Amino acid sequence: MEDALVVGTGLIGTSVALALRAHGVSVYLRDTDPTAARIASSLGAGAVEDPPKTVDLAVVAVPPALVPDVLVRLQAEGVARHYTDVASVKARPQQDAAALGCDDARHIGGHPLAGSERSGPLAARADLFDGYHWVLTPTTGTDTETLNAALELVAMCGAVPVLMEAAAHDRAVGLVSHAPHLVASLVAALLEPAEERMVSLAGSGVRDLTRTAAADPGLWVDILDANALVVADLLEELSEGLEDAVMGLRAMGATDEDKRSEGARVVEGLLRRGRAGRARIATKHGTVPERYETVTVMIGDQPGELARLFTDASRAGVNVEDVHLEHSAGRPTGLVQLSVARELHEVLVTALRKRGWRHR
Repeated sequence: MEDALVVGTGLIGTSVALALRAHGVSVYLRDTDPTAARIASSLGAGAVEDPPKTVDLAVVAVPPALVPDVLVRLQAEGVARHYTDVASVKARPQQDAAALGCDDARHIGGHPLAGSERSGPLAARADLFDGYHWVLTPTTGTDTETLNAALELVAMCGAVPVLMEAAAHDRAVGLVSHAPHLVASLVAALLEPAEERMVSLAGSGVRDLTRTAAADPGLWVDILDANALVVADLLEELSEGLEDAVMGLRAMGATDEDKRSEGARVVEGLLRRGRAGRARIATKHGTVPERYETVTVMIGDQPGELARLFTDASRAGVNVEDVHLEHSAGRPTGLVQLSVARELHEVLVTALRKRGWRHR
């Protein structure tokens, strides 16, 4: 790939452009917001001008509802040999584009499963997609060269390609992203009217659960609009579990011992199912959480403390697979949770104790 056109200079579009520029690709930028395009260009993402000739690939990085019109217009201009998009919903934009006369042989849908609660070009990074899945949704009519161009894009962005049908993709992202985002927003909404002293007790659990609720609501309305029925079906399934949870909890608060026992059984069943589902989520190297143990260490809020902790872990011959930092409210200390291979748990605990670390 020698040159590319990126249409849309938000977080994803600008990050794609930065990744391509890092590989020496000439990138041209377009955006209906000239300020966003200029910011992206100032970050080194490319030139805000029309390409002087037909480029190898056009990347459409606009909201799902706009993809069909933009895609057909670009093809009418003949700006690129191949086309892809990065919308987070695939089936409906693909169908709408076909209805508008899109040449599906030269277009392949794509969706990088990476991002941030922040938006806009200033949040962009060339390494945003490193190690993340990037779904491609070819159809029976997709040209092999178009698929290869998309695969080259994914490789330059450091992502892992996954081929899926558009409908299967939309069900999958509804399950792992869109429905959870709404649930996170609903939980976060409970905090809005709560007393300040109640909210001040929030720890890492609720922070992790509601992290995505900080994202741009306008952007998420566009995403959910394109996948509304899938997400509605998933939330309906979730509502059945919520009803069971409510009934179980009310039974646990009853005076009748049999009702209390039955309520506890229902709630415990829900919690066990949740734990089993959580265990299916792959972590580093595609493994599951059960292969790891967590070592929790108290750490002071001084420069170099994290570096010292990791150095001591390294000296013990232990590789840290994952790390989570939780600050203590109102205190100059925090908790660091280190995920390590199960067989190395005691090795690390013993080594850290010898070096003066407080283990919990």
